[in-house]
Amino acid sequence: MDTIAIERRTDPVDFQIHPPGSKSITNRALVCAALANGISRLHDPLNAEDTKVMRDAVRRLGITIDDVDDPWLVLGGDPLVGTPIDVGASGTTARFITALAGLADGFSTIDGTERMRQRPIGALTDALHHMGIAATATNGFPPVSITGGKPQGGVVNVDGSSSSQVVSAVMLIAPMADGPVDLRFVGEVTSRPYLDITTDVMGAFGATVQPTADGFRIEPTGYRRAELFIEADMSSAAYPLVAAAITGGHVTVRGVGRTTSQPDIVVVDALEKMGCAVRRGDDYLTVVGRRDGLKPIDIDLQDAPDAAQALAVAAVCASGPSSLSGLHTLRIKETDRLAALDNELTRVGAVTRVEGDTLHISPGDLRPAVIRTYDDHRMAMSFALLGLVTDGIVIEDPACVSKTWPDYFETLARW
Repeated sequence: MDTIAIERRTDPVDFQIHPPGSKSITNRALVCAALANGISRLHDPLNAEDTKVMRDAVRRLGITIDDVDDPWLVLGGDPLVGTPIDVGASGTTARFITALAGLADGFSTIDGTERMRQRPIGALTDALHHMGIAATATNGFPPVSITGGKPQGGVVNVDGSSSSQVVSAVMLIAPMADGPVDLRFVGEVTSRPYLDITTDVMGAFGATVQPTADGFRIEPTGYRRAELFIEADMSSAAYPLVAAAITGGHVTVRGVGRTTSQPDIVVVDALEKMGCAVRRGDDYLTVVGRRDGLKPIDIDLQDAPDAAQALAVAAVCASGPSSLSGLHTLRIKETDRLAALDNELTRVGAVTRVEGDTLHISPGDLRPAVIRTYDDHRMAMSFALLGLVTDGIVIEDPACVSKTWPDYFETLARW
């Protein structure tokens, strides 16, 4: 297996960076653009494995995408045609394409990697049934079989307890229904702020989404073509910001700012509570780390679970025990991230304890380690940061970062 050794810094980091475009916004925009009549332009999109899988899937359904240059051009509005689709390891694609295939003429199957077959999707197929779409999961998991058609309006009950992407998937196709959709939450929605991203992107393409007491009312407006400028990915922005925090350095991230609806903005708030100086602008975020070390933190990450790995690394460098809670969905991500964090934090010398959905971290004497990444891009990117402050950190399978930041390690070497 390929590995990469991280070179320890001898001084604090000091740089500015524009991270790749937001995966969440890019993949939602691809769905809306596919359903809009005419050519939509997507500026600064994320060009990585997860969005490539999404583009390939949209193309398989019959939509033309020109992604040779920035902006991407999406020729939407053509009839969708049912087809077999391989979504690989992309959970976002699996859920959004399952919903989109529900509008296609004919039969589709949605399948992916072995790990994807362990990630639940039954809540989405149940919701599609409420809309009159014949969608069947295999015991609640992929592969999914779908016979598409015109979705029905009315009340649609959606269980978003496993992932807000289930709710987003239904929201994204709701404007194509034959009447208004009264989407109602069943139970508590995990990572609910991601629904704000969905609402914003849908609105940019002309959809009308109104919050209600227990969900949303979405009008059958369809979509209109749009020109969309995509923010930098806040999940990716977490890594350079944590680098500033743990090295006592100074980092400014550009392309995303204080008004973002991306939930991982919580990383900035967390680092501020840990003692960093923070500045928030409309199009930038700055973190200045403490030269005398970070304060420990107790934080609930239910609404931003993708921030857990980066903040776990910050916690390892704090002056005392920290607790990260609300992490139940980490068990059904690209890997069981809660178990992976427990294993690898212990490997580098931290003392950890998993209690329910909470990870307790007590810093220890950091030591050299070969970090297993479990084919998980966030494990690789997060634990590479420890190499900035610890000798002998080696990352296995560094190519897994291609999912969201293909040149991450080349960029890290320049920090």
